[in-house]
Amino acid sequence: MKGRIISVFKNLYRVSMENRELNAPITGNMIKSANFPVVGDYVEISPEEQIIKIYPRKTILSRKAAGKEIKEQPIVSNIDFIFIVTSLNKDFNLARLERYLTMVYESGAKPCFILTKADLDDEVDQKVTSLEEIAFGVPIHVISTYEGRGIDEIKDYLKDEKTIGLIGSSGVGKSTLINRLLGNEIIKTKEIRTIDDKGKHTTTRREMFKVGDGYIIDTPGMREIQMWSGDTSSSFEDVEVLVSQCRFSDCTHGNEPGCAINKAIENGDLKKERLASYLKLKREIKNMENKINHGHKFAEKEKIKTMMGCLDKKKKIIHR
Repeated sequence: MKGRIISVFKNLYRVSMENRELNAPITGNMIKSANFPVVGDYVEISPEEQIIKIYPRKTILSRKAAGKEIKEQPIVSNIDFIFIVTSLNKDFNLARLERYLTMVYESGAKPCFILTKADLDDEVDQKVTSLEEIAFGVPIHVISTYEGRGIDEIKDYLKDEKTIGLIGSSGVGKSTLINRLLGNEIIKTKEIRTIDDKGKHTTTRREMFKVGDGYIIDTPGMREIQMWSGDTSSSFEDVEVLVSQCRFSDCTHGNEPGCAINKAIENGDLKKERLASYLKLKREIKNMENKINHGHKFAEKEKIKTMMGCLDKKKKIIHR
């Protein structure tokens, strides 16, 4: 029997079947191999109502797991669109949105920016214009769940059984948006704090909801966006084009002659902040790639050591 993961608990997974829902554990082998399902996964359920298989994922949103361990943390899978949600008050941060956009492009899903709490901000047009400079054709929707502004535009995505994943910081209005789409306060939310103009974070786990003919996944707010992998060619298309125009292929964009980056900054065609974000993200991705490669090499060495140790033991037994 085939089902889909709609929520994850500590040791159980809530699975939506054709005519019912059930809570199911995974097999011991899956636990041993750390093959854990995530919300959005299609899975095979045994007659004993146990998850025995995860079907191949068409898209997967991942980040580096929290902590020092170099480990991938899948967040949601099989999503068609990922809504990068940010509020138009103090949460609005272009550098953070650039990081989210890079992460989404890597997932294989289509990105979309959702700017919430339009009723609380007087600089909506200016912020939309600044976002358009880094979005490069990515849809931008300005909404207000309080006024109902822009909600119909969001509903247009929930057709033909499409799946939408929501990502963003805590308190930007992801859960409130889902409640508005559902027409009921399914997810508990709290009022905005007057101290810092932020909503209170309430979502504690990823969960998928049926909305119209589609599905939408709520996720807890991300305190930090640690990249697991990424390709800046789409999220920083403007910078990548300029880099390709530099006279030297190994240009550091310092004092080299023929640097297209420096020329663009001098002409006002590229902001220094945009370049700084690009270089920082490139270094982070490269550093993560090196750590992952180092981890793979270390694992291979340990595997060889174990094999050689087993061979030595066999030789000693034979000699006896």
